Amino acid sequence: MTKNQTKTRNPWVWLPTVYFAEGMPYIVVMTVSVIMYKRLEISNTEIAFYTSWLYLPWVIKPFWSPLVELFKTKRWWIVAMQLLIGAGLAGVAFTLPTSFFFQGSLAFLWLLAFSSATHDIAVDGFYMMGLNENQQAFFVGIRNTFYRLAMITGQGILVILAGFLENSTLLGNPENGNNIPLAWAITFAVIALMFVFFAVYHKFFLPRPAEDIEKAPDTIRNIITGFAETFKDYFVKKKIWTILGFLLLYRLSEAQLGKMASPFLLDPIAIGGLGLTTGQVGFVYGTVGIVALMLGGISGGWLASKYGFNKMLWIFVCSINLPNLVYVYLSYVQPTNYYLVISAVAVEQLGYGLGFTAYTLFMLYVSAGQYKTAHFAFSTGIMALGMMLPGMASGWLQELLGYQHFFVWVMICTIPGFIMAKLIKVDKDFGLKKG
Repeated sequence: MTKNQTKTRNPWVWLPTVYFAEGMPYIVVMTVSVIMYKRLEISNTEIAFYTSWLYLPWVIKPFWSPLVELFKTKRWWIVAMQLLIGAGLAGVAFTLPTSFFFQGSLAFLWLLAFSSATHDIAVDGFYMMGLNENQQAFFVGIRNTFYRLAMITGQGILVILAGFLENSTLLGNPENGNNIPLAWAITFAVIALMFVFFAVYHKFFLPRPAEDIEKAPDTIRNIITGFAETFKDYFVKKKIWTILGFLLLYRLSEAQLGKMASPFLLDPIAIGGLGLTTGQVGFVYGTVGIVALMLGGISGGWLASKYGFNKMLWIFVCSINLPNLVYVYLSYVQPTNYYLVISAVAVEQLGYGLGFTAYTLFMLYVSAGQYKTAHFAFSTGIMALGMMLPGMASGWLQELLGYQHFFVWVMICTIPGFIMAKLIKVDKDFGLKKG
């Protein structure tokens, strides 16, 4: 195949698998690890604290993004990071059956998190290089769809697989509890093999855009200088403290709820939980929950386009916060009706998907200008920080307060989001579809 033929390779050959590979490690680090550690009897305090630290690579991602620009090609980084992600997943699989599983698996999850964040940088840059402007517009929905399919696979199918293996007699007697580490080790080994396949596949099938070349020394200096300029330009924006306040506090409630939702569903009824199985939680959050999240996101985009950001802002703010009340209800009533639990989670996830629209649009609004790509990266880093810090304390608070009072506290934490929404100022026609 000639260089030109490779350059113009059909996006359908590589784009769906690249974005599926982008979504999978993030959901494994942020959500699947929480469920796994809960099943391995780690305390809520430790789960929330240590898994929230795993947000850090996404928080500081903008600061090492120039490295991806300076060295090698985006294509090289994608393949290399997929191999590292596979290695991290395999490392988790090998350490789970050991006596030092918690420390060992966390170390490999750190490798996984940094590799995944670096992979994100390379993929986003490659998307703009590998597609022309018309293709970029056409495939934006496709990339988002396959990213969300990865979420369904990770949070749903793989968790259901782990739940099946936990109760399988093929691994021994399920009643003695020894199946659980082995079940999760096999699950992580499956994902590791998946990423070895991705790396090999993309080694041969990713295009080679003419623009995707190693940078010359003078270009390196320009990139470093440019990064410093973009950093300064972001943090001297008008009303920057209001901007930062919104980015950090809009999801304060969700940051804590998100860490404790799965442990709540898994914990026995006797200690305040709902007593669901691993497979049931995989179905609730990984299938029904994700579908509701997607519907909320699609609806939010349509409403913002039709009516504009300002008219819809309070609808979005209420949508992301008020449905959290379902967890107050679930914690006090502790229903045994599985379909009632599914419905409650679906309502919360639908609201979250709808309400998150305001957050995304606001990041786009404050990032507009000469350095919009870099500024959007800074905004996503601040977003990750806003999820990391509250999440770290959520497990300790839950164990201190109990599930009922913790979820009441979560509702109190919605107040700063309402306050910051009142303080931000956005152009009246922002978000409206033109024409």
